[in-house]
Amino acid sequence: MFKFQTEDIQKIASSESLQKALYRRTLLVILLSQTLGGAGLAAGITVGALLAQQMLGVESLTGLPTALFTLGSALSAYVVGRITNSFGRRIGLSFGFIAGGLGALGVVVAANLNSILLLFISLFIYGAGTSTNLQARYAGVDLAKANQRAKAASIAMVATTLGAVAGPNLVTPMGHVAEGLGMPTLSGPFLLAMVAYTLAGLVFFLFLKPDPLMVARAIEENNKTKAETSTIDHSKQQVQRTGVMIGASVLILSHIVMVAIMTMTPVHMQHHGSGLSAVGLVIGLHIAAMYLPSLITGSLVDKIGRMKMVIASAVTLTAAGLLAALVPGESVVWLTISLVLLGLGWNFGLISGTAIVVDSTTVQNRAKIQGSIDVGVAIGGSAGSILSSFIVAFSSYTILGFIGAYLSFMLIPVILWVNTKKRNAIKTINM
Repeated sequence: MFKFQTEDIQKIASSESLQKALYRRTLLVILLSQTLGGAGLAAGITVGALLAQQMLGVESLTGLPTALFTLGSALSAYVVGRITNSFGRRIGLSFGFIAGGLGALGVVVAANLNSILLLFISLFIYGAGTSTNLQARYAGVDLAKANQRAKAASIAMVATTLGAVAGPNLVTPMGHVAEGLGMPTLSGPFLLAMVAYTLAGLVFFLFLKPDPLMVARAIEENNKTKAETSTIDHSKQQVQRTGVMIGASVLILSHIVMVAIMTMTPVHMQHHGSGLSAVGLVIGLHIAAMYLPSLITGSLVDKIGRMKMVIASAVTLTAAGLLAALVPGESVVWLTISLVLLGLGWNFGLISGTAIVVDSTTVQNRAKIQGSIDVGVAIGGSAGSILSSFIVAFSSYTILGFIGAYLSFMLIPVILWVNTKKRNAIKTINM
């Protein structure tokens, strides 16, 4: 199998037409797998907190499920990044999704046994699907041209929309399926996640070959006929570190805000009389806003610039936090608008941050750095979900919204400061 891949890799690396064909094929594989992955992702977001509240009977810990699967996603982001760096996207992504499917199965078993310990362990493993879902966006970037990177990353996110929007709206039907099988109602969405994540992993394993990352590396090796001086290499390395810092800041901070507010919205809505169908609708539209605008966002990032879209992300997330803080808890319409803005701001941040990271790395070190940054993203999301449950339990959802708005707005001076450092470094190089 690997010999077959190696031969194809060398052939494709020497042919631009074959590279374009593989690029298109890779995007199709991503579209299929991410549609499935999105459905798996939606289960934990929609009912994870509600399942924990039901099993624990303590509201202050309802953010724990999101914290656990984001912590699990942090570990898996590191593991998948390392596997990908050594063996390619195909092995890394299929491993991550199948692990997520096993975690979802564990959640179903835990709900049936009413085992808190098994629930926590399974949610941690389930997080592998979450991080893999995010890392899959890089597979489309490996063979993309420099002016197409943001758009290529966005294609994976658009595909996620199909499953992610359907997932929350299948909460009630899957609950009926679970009841029909004699299982707790809230375990139903995790049945869907188990099947969806496993199939997504199999799609990558069976069809993502030749591996786009390995082909990109072979292309780079073929292009190493151009001599580079050591002083140029050193200067580029300085600028790359600054770019990685900018991209990581955008990705981590926007994710913290999004996860914190999103995690407690279902609980907040239930407190004000909303049922599971209303919760599913709001979260479904939130996830749609996270992923559906991606093609437009990707084009904007490529055309008007990374930094302008980072500012747009900060402004949109700030507006979302203020709305969440100020609108009535029983108003499904206003909460929907708030959560849509929250998803849209995250979308702007993720695609612009991803493009900055890709611009600042080489194909040789990209997978490892991407995995490390996604560890930070996952840990930030985990911290946000844990703190959000305590903030709501001991103060209010309103305070959570204000804190989210403040953190989002702070992204603007942080990015301007780091960007100033980057410009100063470039001036120093040119002197």
